[in-house]
Amino acid sequence: MSSRRFSRAIVLQSLYEWDFWSKKVDLKTILERNTKEFGTGRVKGVDFIFWLADTVVSHLEEIDKIIKERASQRPFDQMNIIDRNVLRIGLAEFLYGRKEKIPPKVAINEAVELAKTFGGENSGRFVNGVLGGVYKDIKKDEEF
Repeated sequence: MSSRRFSRAIVLQSLYEWDFWSKKVDLKTILERNTKEFGTGRVKGVDFIFWLADTVVSHLEEIDKIIKERASQRPFDQMNIIDRNVLRIGLAEFLYGRKEKIPPKVAINEAVELAKTFGGENSGRFVNGVLGGVYKDIKKDEEF
């Protein structure tokens, strides 16, 4: 697993715990613990981990609104916690990241791989459908 992919996995695990406890625990503390426990020797610097988690949290309301709109067939609060947080990570990366470093299609692919690795049987398809739909909408808007 690449360093970036492993970093995304640490962010996912941390967001999962934070979300599980209804956001009543300190995400930074969780990130620091998980980075130390799982990232030592596997992650080349922690800047990306903290940037990604901070980006998710900073834009959480907007990101969750997009998820609710694009995945309206699944009630948000009943959505698999892994799927919900993988979508948050994917949207944070391709909406608010530096596209020259991580192109949107790469961010989507990485999110799909996270979903396949950590989610349920249909998580990869679900995440791909939601993120792909958002990407198509953005591309349409950019054409005008």
